[in-house]
Amino acid sequence: MFTIEHEFDATVITLVDEGEDLPLVEDVIINAFEDCITVEQVDPQTDEVMRLTLSMTQVRDLAAALNLPEGSYRLERKAV
Repeated sequence: MFTIEHEFDATVITLVDEGEDLPLVEDVIINAFEDCITVEQVDPQTDEVMRLTLSMTQVRDLAAALNLPEGSYRLERKAV
């Protein structure tokens, strides 16, 4: 399950782990800002929020990598 909320400066996507597979993990919160994406999840051992920040270039590369076979790649921007 997931939710999508549009806030003033970001789109917030929350991924909720559900189902019969145990153990379930903490929710993942993705904040999409104009210049970066943050991914947050509470560490159940410390009860602290762990945050990862990705640049828009890293997000673009991640999206491409999800559909490519194993290997090393460099995406190049087309001149407009």
